[in-house]
Amino acid sequence: MQLRPDEISSIIKAQIKNYRNKIEQSETGSIILVGDGIAKVHGLDNCMSNELVEFSNGEFGMALNLEESVVSVVMLGSDAGVKEGDIVKRTGRVISVPVGEALIGRVVNSLGQPIDGKGLIAAPETRPIE
Repeated sequence: MQLRPDEISSIIKAQIKNYRNKIEQSETGSIILVGDGIAKVHGLDNCMSNELVEFSNGEFGMALNLEESVVSVVMLGSDAGVKEGDIVKRTGRVISVPVGEALIGRVVNSLGQPIDGKGLIAAPETRPIE
């Protein structure tokens, strides 16, 4: 199948018209020390206490000790795949977990995610971890 020049032009114009430029800005830092389930991260200058942070291997952590140039992050999963130099990204939100009657009798991990094989928790509300 061969396209005519006017068809090519209309295809390009349609793609330009439908183009959506998605820019994502995030604050990142790098791990300078990791051990015993704690990662010391440099570069997360605006990190909040108890903020959820994401490691480059997909694991999550919670920012606890906020120093002037280093944030101490408690690993909420395995630290086996985390090493010095890895990138850590802020999420901009404090860790919160589901609350209410739907949580009774359920088994959850440190992020409030169900690990009992009974499906999602239908909790209408979440509250921050303190």
